Amino acid sequence: MNKLPERIRIKDIARLADVSVGTVDRVLHGRSGVSEASRKRVEEILKQLDYHPNMYASALASNKKYSFSCFLPIHLKGEYWTAVEKGINEAIISYSDFNISAQITYYDPYDYNSFVKESNLILEKEPDGVLFAPTVFQYTKEFTDKLTEKSIPFIYIDSLLKDIPPLAFYGQNSIQSGYFAARMLMMLAGRDTKEIVVFRKINEGIVGSNQQENREIGFRQYMKEYHPECNILELNLHAKQSNDDNNMLDAFFGNHPDVLNGITFTSKVYTIGEYLELRNKKHFNLIGYDLLDRNVSCLKNNSVSFLIAQQPEVQGFNGIKTLCDFLIFKKEIIPVNYMPIDLLSAENIDYYLKLY
Repeated sequence: MNKLPERIRIKDIARLADVSVGTVDRVLHGRSGVSEASRKRVEEILKQLDYHPNMYASALASNKKYSFSCFLPIHLKGEYWTAVEKGINEAIISYSDFNISAQITYYDPYDYNSFVKESNLILEKEPDGVLFAPTVFQYTKEFTDKLTEKSIPFIYIDSLLKDIPPLAFYGQNSIQSGYFAARMLMMLAGRDTKEIVVFRKINEGIVGSNQQENREIGFRQYMKEYHPECNILELNLHAKQSNDDNNMLDAFFGNHPDVLNGITFTSKVYTIGEYLELRNKKHFNLIGYDLLDRNVSCLKNNSVSFLIAQQPEVQGFNGIKTLCDFLIFKKEIIPVNYMPIDLLSAENIDYYLKLY
C-alpha cells in the first residue's frame, strides 16, 4: 500500500479500493447505485484507515435547510422560560452557517387542550426536529407517537418521560433534585422541627409541570426516610400571581404561627419571598428554584434562604445543538443529559451569575 497523505481524501480511498470517486461518495452518504462488491471494498478501506468524513465541510457545502419547532409553556418576559428561549436563539446564531431556523410555539401548561391544539399545528408543518417541554404522559404520547410516525426526532427539556424515550433529554434529575432540596431544608430547620409547609402554584388542580410534581415526589421520599415524624402542610396558591395570594398566606400563617420552614418547587418562589418581606417575617427559611430576577432579589434580601438552579439557557442551547449534531453531522447522541443541581445562596449568587 502506497504511503498516504496525512489528510485522507476521497480520491485516496477510491484509489485504494480501485473504484471511482463517485462510488466512494455514494458509499459515504449511504446512496444507492453501488454494487455489493464495490461497497464492501470501500467499507473495508474506510475501516482500515479509521476514516471519518468531514461532516462539517459537507454540511457547509450543502444547500439543505433545516427547520426546527420549539414548543414551550407560555410565560411572561423574565420568567423561567425566557432563559430557555435565550439559549435557543444563541444556538440558532451559532449554527446559522448551516441554514437552520427555529419557530417557538407556546401552550398553556394548565390547559391540556392547549397542548393538543398547538402540537397538532406543529405536526402540520412537518419540521425536521422538535424541542419541547413535555406535559402529562397521555398528551405527550399522542404527540410523540405522531412525531415518530413522521420520523421527526424530538428532544425533551425540563422533564423526562422515560416511558416515551426521546432522542435526547436536557434537564435536572427532578426526583433527585427534590430529595436534595428536602435535605437542605431540614438542615436549616433542625431535626426537632415538627411541621414544614409546601407551597404550590395550581390552577384547577393542575400543577402545570412534570418537573414540579417529580421534585415533590423526591422531597417526600427524603422526608419519609429521615423525618417521618415531621408533618408536611400544604398551601396551594394561584398559578398566576393574584392579589388574593397574600390573603391566603396571611390566613395560613395566622393558623400556623410556629411554622418557620417551607419550600416551593416552582420558579416563582418570589411570590412567597416578597410576601415575607412585606410582612417583615425575618425568621422563615424558604427554598425555591431558578434564577429569575425577582427570585435573586429575594435571595439577596434574605427572604429566600437558597435557590436551586438548573441552567435553562444551557438546556435550550444544547437542545438545538443536539438536533444539529444528529441531523447535520450524523453524530452519535447521548440520550440522557442531566443538568447540575446548583445550590445558591446570597453569598455565592453573584459569582454564579458571572459564570452564566
